[in-house]
Amino acid sequence: MASTLPPGDPAPADGSLPPEALAGLGSRPFGVYVHVPFCATRCGYCDFNTYTAGELGTSASPESWLEGLRRELDLAAQVLGSAPPASTVFVGGGTPSLLGADGLASVLDAVRASLGLTSAAEITTEANPESTSPEFFAGILRAGYNRVSLGAQSVAPHVLQILDRKHTPGRPAAAAGEARAAGFEHLNLDLIYGTPGERPEDLQASLDAVLDAGVDHVSAYALIIEEGTAIERRIRRGELPSPDDDVLAERYEQVDSVLSTSGFRWYEVSNWAASTAARCQHNLNYWRGGDWWGAGPGAHSHIGGVRWWNVKHPARYASTLAEGRSPAAAREILSEEDRRVERVLLEIRLVEGLSLSVLDEPGVAEAKVAVSDGLLSQSAFDSGRAVLTDEGRLLADAIVRRLLP
Repeated sequence: MASTLPPGDPAPADGSLPPEALAGLGSRPFGVYVHVPFCATRCGYCDFNTYTAGELGTSASPESWLEGLRRELDLAAQVLGSAPPASTVFVGGGTPSLLGADGLASVLDAVRASLGLTSAAEITTEANPESTSPEFFAGILRAGYNRVSLGAQSVAPHVLQILDRKHTPGRPAAAAGEARAAGFEHLNLDLIYGTPGERPEDLQASLDAVLDAGVDHVSAYALIIEEGTAIERRIRRGELPSPDDDVLAERYEQVDSVLSTSGFRWYEVSNWAASTAARCQHNLNYWRGGDWWGAGPGAHSHIGGVRWWNVKHPARYASTLAEGRSPAAAREILSEEDRRVERVLLEIRLVEGLSLSVLDEPGVAEAKVAVSDGLLSQSAFDSGRAVLTDEGRLLADAIVRRLLP
């Protein structure tokens, strides 16, 4: 099942935010995240807030979820007041494509009606290849979506089996072709590397398939073993080996080498784009500490230094909103130091790195040592920034710990 929500302070029943959080609205990018909690099956590595039909029974449905979503978006408009229209929308999950083109059109209509969209808004939906079709892509394009992110993970059958992925190896690339034929210019494929039993040639085949699919964005993530997942139980029983850190580093280098040779450039440690226009603006807003409203069960939001998260279960989410109350389970107001720490955590992962002015004196001293160790760029440091080298990307988390002594 999905991971637990973090602790926090009580959230106001009316969803209100402190005046100081609202004061900067419009000076920062504003995005909307919509969480679709439904999946046909549960993948073995997944600890997201998702539910199969069997897990939900009759307690919740896409219809009750959508009605709750409309109510939450109306609440967002009320709380934010004169907030600017959204410049990005990202529909994630779960499996948004299970809603079908008409369902996803209704989601976007709800965002548009409550909060509005800029004329050039980036509008993304995630999709599982097995629940898409040419008609699906044509339908969501007509609805206003202009970016699709498809889950591929691997083309090796034995890797897909370990991950409990149900699509056939060739389906993600075929789905990407259908999306391109429908008129989508911006397409992402997700890969997971480091699955027990994955060989270098398996990853190479996956990378070849992604490149042959003609996408302009690739996200590649090391397999993380989350507590309570099926794959974690198999490792604990000794049925599978744990991912090896050295192997993960080798796989990352393989991904970066193949993608870089093919014209892709990294702009965040786990993300590569074929052009600046292909970069995911919604995720960049996260990494740069912008504002976003997360709507849906378990969704997280951040406005002006206030972070909150919704109740997890779709039935409770819908019933809470039907009673006229915010679905927020708890929230936290970030201190200036909290926000500084988060800037270090997130911005160091970007290709432009982090301004040294964000670091305290011990942090700058550690950055200088990291430069001498070959983990941060000397030229960038001389111009006032901490920028990861190729070797530094392999140790990004360790570098963060050094910069926050």
